[in-house]
Amino acid sequence: MLLAGISALSWLEAALTAVLALGLLLTVARHLWTLRWTLSRDRGSALPLPKGSMGWPFFGETLHWLVQGSSFHSSRREKYGHVFKTHLLGKPVIRVTGAENVRKILLGEHSLVSTQWPQSTQIILGSNTLLNSTGELHRHRRKILARVFSRAALESYLPGIQKVVSWELRGWCREPGSIAVYSSAKTLTFRVAARVLLGLSLEEKQFKDLAKTFEQLVENLFSLPLNIPFSGLRKGIKARNMLHEYMEKAIMEKLQRKNSEGHGDALDFLINSAKEHGKEFTMQELKESAIELIFAAFFTTASASTSLILLLLKHPSAIEKIRQELVSHELHRQECHCQPEMNLDKLSRLRYLDGVIKEVLRVLPPVSGGYRTALQTFELDGYQIPKGWSVMYSIRDTHETAAVYQSPPESFDPDRFGSARQEDDKGAGRFHYIPFGGGVRSCIGQELAKAILKLLAIELVRTARWELATPSFPEMQTVPIVHPVDGLQLFFHPLQPGGASTRRQGSREA
Repeated sequence: MLLAGISALSWLEAALTAVLALGLLLTVARHLWTLRWTLSRDRGSALPLPKGSMGWPFFGETLHWLVQGSSFHSSRREKYGHVFKTHLLGKPVIRVTGAENVRKILLGEHSLVSTQWPQSTQIILGSNTLLNSTGELHRHRRKILARVFSRAALESYLPGIQKVVSWELRGWCREPGSIAVYSSAKTLTFRVAARVLLGLSLEEKQFKDLAKTFEQLVENLFSLPLNIPFSGLRKGIKARNMLHEYMEKAIMEKLQRKNSEGHGDALDFLINSAKEHGKEFTMQELKESAIELIFAAFFTTASASTSLILLLLKHPSAIEKIRQELVSHELHRQECHCQPEMNLDKLSRLRYLDGVIKEVLRVLPPVSGGYRTALQTFELDGYQIPKGWSVMYSIRDTHETAAVYQSPPESFDPDRFGSARQEDDKGAGRFHYIPFGGGVRSCIGQELAKAILKLLAIELVRTARWELATPSFPEMQTVPIVHPVDGLQLFFHPLQPGGASTRRQGSREA
C-alpha cells in the first residue's frame, strides 16, 4: 500500500511538473513570438507600432478571428483603437478603421501600399486576375474590364438579368414550403453569372454541379497556406482545377462559333476588348478571367441579395415606399402582373429604391474589408506601418463608426441617401461609405451588382409577399462573407392582382 501511494504521488508530481513545464514553454514561446514582431519595427521611424496582440506562434490570432467573426475586430477596436496590430493567416496585419485612415490606404495604392490578398486567395484565383495583378498589369486589365462593365455593356445584360430574376422568383413562390433564402440567392446569382456574363447554356444537373464546385472554391479562398491533404487550400485548388477544365471546353466552343466576334455576354466583351487593345488573352488568362467574372457577380451579390430580403422584411414600410415609387413611375400596375422592360434610365429614376440598396450595403456590406501590403514605412493615426506588413482596411467597422449620418448609424434609413442630404464628395467624406472599396482598386463590377439588387427588389415587391418561417431572425456571420448563421427560412406568397397574396401549406427547405 505504501509503495502504491508513493508511486501514485510520484506520478502526480511528474504530471504536475510536465504541465508546469509545458505552460512555461508556451509562455516563453509566446513572449519570443511577440518580441520577434516588436523587433521588426522600422528603426528609421520614431513612431511606435500600433497597439494589439500577435497571438500564438505561427497561428497568431487566426483561430480567434474565425471563431469570433466580426466581434473579433470590434472587441479589439474598442480595446486598442481604430488602428491596431494582429497576426492573421500567417502574416502580421495592421487593422484600419475610419474614413481618414481608410482614405490614406485606398488612395495610396501603388505608392504607399499594394494589393495583397491572403496567399491562399492568390493561389486559388491565379495570377492573371484583376484581383491579384499590380502596377501596369493591373491598369491594363482594369482598362479592358472597364468595357465589360461599361454602361453600354450593362444595358445589354439587363434583359437577361431580369429574365433570370423573374424566373427564379416564380420558382420561390411555387415552393410548397419555406425557402432557404441564402442558398436560393446563391442559385439566382450564379445563374446570372453563368448565363448572362459567360453565355453558358447548361442543363440543370450541369448547372448544379458547377455551382457546387464554385462554392467550394469560394469557401476555401481564406485558408491557411498549407497545401496538404484535406486542407482548405487543397480543396480550393481541386475545385479550381475542375472549373478550369470545364471553362476551357466552354471557351473553345465560344471561340469556334461563327458569331464569336459579337458582344452577346461579358466574356465576349472581354475577348474582343483584349483584341482591340492589341493583346489576345491566352487560354489560362481566359479561364482565370471567367472564374473572376463569376466571382464578381456571384457570392458577394448573393450575400447582398439575402441582406436585402432580410432588411425589407424587418422594415415593411420600405416595401410600401418602393411599391409606391414604382406606381408613380408607371413601372407597376396594381391590377395586373405586367412586367415592364427595364433599362438603366428607368432604374436611375427610382431614387428611393437607390437609397434602399445603398442602405442595405451600408448596414450589411458583403465583404468586411480589403488587404494591402505596405510598400514603404508610413505614418497612420500616430503609428508607424512598417514596410512589408499587411494592412487590412475595414469596411463594416468604418460604416458602423461613421458620425456623418443624420439618423443613428445602426438604424435602417434609406432616406439618409436622399437628395435632402448630399454626400461630401471631397476629402475623407466619401470614405465614410465604402461598400465597394475606393480608389483604383474599387470594385469594377459595382454597377452590375447594384442593377441585380434593384431588379430583385422590383420583382419582389411587384410579385410576392414574404414572411419569416422561424421563431426569430437569424444572427449574421461576417467571416468570410456576410450570411445568416443558421440560414434564413422564409415563406414566399405570390401576390394576386390588386395586392392580395395566396398562402401555401407544407414545409420544404430549398
